[in-house]
Amino acid sequence: MSGDVVPSRPEVRISDAERESVVARLNTAVAEGRLTLPEFEERIGGVLSARTYGETEPFVADLPAAAPAVAPADVVELRGHAGNIERTGRWAVPRRLVVRSKAGSVKLDLRHAVISHRTVEIELATQAGSTTIVLPPEATANIDAVTTTAGTATIKVPSMPEPGSTAPHIVITGSTAAGTLLVRYERRFWRWRW
Repeated sequence: MSGDVVPSRPEVRISDAERESVVARLNTAVAEGRLTLPEFEERIGGVLSARTYGETEPFVADLPAAAPAVAPADVVELRGHAGNIERTGRWAVPRRLVVRSKAGSVKLDLRHAVISHRTVEIELATQAGSTTIVLPPEATANIDAVTTTAGTATIKVPSMPEPGSTAPHIVITGSTAAGTLLVRYERRFWRWRW
């Protein structure tokens, strides 16, 4: 898988590291245009719920056995001062994202992002600004560990995944002071999406 040696017995249990290797292979395939985003989302769900090597094979059988892909960074830190931090479109979401912003706005749009982990932690340290996090459909988020000072934190998505769900779960921690935090899904009006 991803250039790794696959056990001759497909019933062998797959480890988390090996599962992430398969996920990295799917990330490469979607980045190269071999898979559409809906195909990627369908396959990623299957891989994340797989228990054995054999269960992952159908999701990569039609992909070339290329060199191993580089997985997204485990931890990424974004910093801003009197400016905006924005991530939109296709971008690789790390397992843990640290956002430090003073007197600026933050927008993290996850609708088209490549999310390789079931649970993603976003740690906030924001002051005097707005933070908006837009989730893909069916994703959930928890903001219980966010501390607010002279500001608000609003969540407009479910805070717990449904049983058996493979959609991403975003755990938001940290603090926001003299500002706002909003976690929501895509807004729609006629032909517009934002």
